[in-house]
Amino acid sequence: MTRADTPTGPPPWRLLLGYVRPHRWALLAGAVLSLVTGATGLLLPLVARELIDDLSHDRAIASALLLMTALVVANATLGAIGSYVLRRTAESVVLGARRALSSYLLRLRVAAVDRSEPGDLMARITSDTTLLREVTTDSLVGLGTGGLTLVATVVMMGLVDPVLLGVTMAVVFGAGTVLGVIVPRINRASRQAQDAVGAMGASLERVLGALRTVKASGAEHREERTLHAAAEESWRQSVRAAKWSAAAGNTAGLAMQIAFITVLAVGGARVATGAIDIGTLVAFLLYVFYLMSPIQSVVGAITQYQAGAAALGRIQEALRLPAEPRSPAAALPADDAEPAALAFADVRFRYADDLPYVHHGVTFAVPPRGMTAFVGPSGAGKTTVFSLIERFYDPESGTITLDGRDLADWDLPRLRSAIGYVEQDAPVLSGSLRDNLLLGNAETDEDTITRVVKTTRLDGLVARLPDGLDTLVGHRGTKLSGGERQRVAIARALLRRPRLLLLDEATSQLDAVNEAALRDTVADVARTTTVLVVAHRLSTVTMADRIVVMDAGRVRAVGTHRELVTADPLYAELAATQFLATAD
Repeated sequence: MTRADTPTGPPPWRLLLGYVRPHRWALLAGAVLSLVTGATGLLLPLVARELIDDLSHDRAIASALLLMTALVVANATLGAIGSYVLRRTAESVVLGARRALSSYLLRLRVAAVDRSEPGDLMARITSDTTLLREVTTDSLVGLGTGGLTLVATVVMMGLVDPVLLGVTMAVVFGAGTVLGVIVPRINRASRQAQDAVGAMGASLERVLGALRTVKASGAEHREERTLHAAAEESWRQSVRAAKWSAAAGNTAGLAMQIAFITVLAVGGARVATGAIDIGTLVAFLLYVFYLMSPIQSVVGAITQYQAGAAALGRIQEALRLPAEPRSPAAALPADDAEPAALAFADVRFRYADDLPYVHHGVTFAVPPRGMTAFVGPSGAGKTTVFSLIERFYDPESGTITLDGRDLADWDLPRLRSAIGYVEQDAPVLSGSLRDNLLLGNAETDEDTITRVVKTTRLDGLVARLPDGLDTLVGHRGTKLSGGERQRVAIARALLRRPRLLLLDEATSQLDAVNEAALRDTVADVARTTTVLVVAHRLSTVTMADRIVVMDAGRVRAVGTHRELVTADPLYAELAATQFLATAD
């Protein structure tokens, strides 16, 4: 996902306000505390001037010292409370952004995920949202409170001595001109740094997702070089952003040092001529010192905003990816729900505009109940049929109906709640075995779980595991064998009590005994449920009520095994070679 293919959206500050709006009162409270903290600091130079006057005129200084002490304590206390409120609010903003983004990413269309790098999407929800913490406190509050404090300080300096104020502002204006050149560079560097972090995450996710293949291929050194290159690019861009940020911060610091030296020189001359007294000079110098803090707050707010704007832009890119509509979860079908009828009518589909068509006018009908097997050579479009039924993708033309109703008219959660789907690679999520079985079916009772576990021949596995169903299965189910993962996936699908069961080579990794047992289970399910299966084993195909033969994205024949062996040459060839080769 690049910036070039993303439409221009609202400015970053409007996006930031959208995240901050729910926490505006807490943010306002923190800002008020920061302003009060600044106000107590502004009074200190005036009290110091009175203290010097008292000393020069031999008056008691106890009251002035007491007032200064009270102001210092109040400044520290209010500053600590304000800082806590702002930090807590900033963490709440980050939490809100992460919740919103994670919810949206879970609803992304599969096609959008196919075109994205998972590692880059992870970076947007981790490192990019983290930057919102600083941009909330440093940019919004820092710019607001720092700006107001800066104005108040300048007003107080003008009251003390307008001539010295003019000298100070001349130096500040020169520094502001330099910052105007630096700030845009910070934005570009920050954006490139965040993109580099996303690219590094994508590279790492790519390697960890196929670590066994990498090791088996002896490709560790090659992939190590790729990861190091990505990490070095991230470092390079981050250093570039840090260079410009440091330049901005030091420009402000240098300006204040020059202002202090200039004020000291001009002010000393004015004291020597009697234009002002020494107390006034000391008070003004204290204001010059105090001016450094709000100027650095404003400069920091501007530089932090550039980094935050880059992060907000990347977050907004993710939120513009095509997603499925949000809707409440649908209840699972009742036990007595009727099985579903399915039909494809002249369906054409391709995964992207620049890819060839996978389906070239696919047409077939599946009545309620019974088993329908899809067979054909690799690349015929069999698995794509299941993806279209689940509405992971939508056809380019033609119609798909369930119970006579176009899939596009179905509410997605309700549609998917009626379907049990066992994918070809039978993925298992990190967590316990129970978590995986009850994925989306948390209310299932123990008796039903026990029955399905026994039906899918998982009871022996559960008995061997140290904590039974509560045993952790490892990342992507690495503690389970391929056949065990397939049985877990089948059990998970059956626990949904589906009206339509989709099995994509669901028994390919099972031994003969377990395959035969699950084949009998599927046959039993098919008496009350519509079952669609992509199969390569003759034993599975011959027990199907009907067989759909696909080739090159088209349906070339439909019938029973006995009919197709004599009527369709491709099926006869498959039955004689591919099927029989895996019949054992």
